[in-house]
Amino acid sequence: MKKLLQNIFLTIIIAICFSCESYLDVEPKSSLSEDNLFSSQIGFQQALTGVYAKMASRPLYGDNMSMGFVSALAQNYNTEGTNAPLVQTRNYNYTSSEVITITNNIWKESYNQIAAVNKVLENTEKNTGLLTEAQKNHYRGEALTLRAYLHFDLLRIFGKSVAFGPDSKAIPYKIIVDEKPTPASTTRQVLDLILKDLSDAAPLLKDSSMDYTLLSSRFSVNYYTVKALQARVYLYYGDNLNAYAAANEVVTSKKYTFIPTASVSTTEPNRDRLFTSELIFALRARDITTWEQNYFHFYLGSAGNSLTRPEKDINTIYELSAGGSTDIRRLYLFGFDGGSLYPSKFWQTSSAVAQETRLDQIVPLIRLSEMYYILAETADDTAKGVPFLNTVLASRNVNRVLNPATITPANFKSELTKEYQKEFYGEGQMFFYYKRTNAASINFYASPLTANTYVLPVPDSEKEFNPSYD
Repeated sequence: MKKLLQNIFLTIIIAICFSCESYLDVEPKSSLSEDNLFSSQIGFQQALTGVYAKMASRPLYGDNMSMGFVSALAQNYNTEGTNAPLVQTRNYNYTSSEVITITNNIWKESYNQIAAVNKVLENTEKNTGLLTEAQKNHYRGEALTLRAYLHFDLLRIFGKSVAFGPDSKAIPYKIIVDEKPTPASTTRQVLDLILKDLSDAAPLLKDSSMDYTLLSSRFSVNYYTVKALQARVYLYYGDNLNAYAAANEVVTSKKYTFIPTASVSTTEPNRDRLFTSELIFALRARDITTWEQNYFHFYLGSAGNSLTRPEKDINTIYELSAGGSTDIRRLYLFGFDGGSLYPSKFWQTSSAVAQETRLDQIVPLIRLSEMYYILAETADDTAKGVPFLNTVLASRNVNRVLNPATITPANFKSELTKEYQKEFYGEGQMFFYYKRTNAASINFYASPLTANTYVLPVPDSEKEFNPSYD
């Protein structure tokens, strides 16, 4: 643990070095002290930039927590054979070296970044004369939201769901950086701490002068990131009333709009495969092609060696025989390579030169469509929820309209599940949906799932160090 703590600050510096062209000239970047880093306003900004950069790296949301590991858990891919990626993952073999290596990296890197934001929070209090009140509020709001976001996804991977273990031991909620192990909190306690951080963050970010029309506004935390994350967390907690209120605030703000079909159907390099106008929170992964192209861009001799499914499976997901033949998600977010159909969201190209406006190198984390799904699910009754689903269907050019007068609750849940499957293919959210709803079976996996399938083992290194897991 001491070694880990000693490396935390170095991690921040390395992330900053990779994400910025220039920085403080006080000392060489590799030897900056904490005092020097937080000795100017730009130091706080760059410390948070470092966190975003590390979150966008392959161990976290650049791969494992988006297109890779978590999507494989949701059976988005049918990899098979000894040389294929994520075979043990999609088979739920949690004792395999493949799964253990990935989950260890997720745990370690998540807590490294949690420690980094905790350092930002600690230093906003230390340097009360350095920052203006507005600056202090903004950095604290960002840091609190990032701390909540990272803990929530750790909980969704390593903790039991609310339905099956609200008072079961889950994960540590780290609010300070020290050498002492933090006892693991229960699922309920972690959710309460997440919601407290978000409640504290919201007023700190509410008066931001951010220009939400800019694509660059999606790549850092803002007030609507807080509200959208609150909606997601409240829904997971089973608090439908607050989930609805938070999602509704995002939707009615009109800061985010559904992508026009013309922006998706256009030719390269301007095709907007990631629906950028809808992104509430995303990360810029500048080196994503160094790993992504081996998944999707190149045929590796067999479809079983790449992250895809047979074309018939994709057509089943998008219901080509039931109005889905015009669905822009099916028409424009998949492409052929080597005779196989691949998800092409991350094939995104861009004609823009400026980093602030280029359409590629993006990893979506929260979308506008999810807010509509939450409104649909948490409405007072099924009939009131249907229009929210219909809004998304219309935005995706699906040739089907649900009738609120005749749809049953069971059919409504089925339609909602299918929408999650279509919307978040290859983005890492589907497994968490299955877990939250306690799905006993999922698409393309023959065996029934149990509550234990949805809980991945806490790394042995944490159990050995943290006596609360005894």
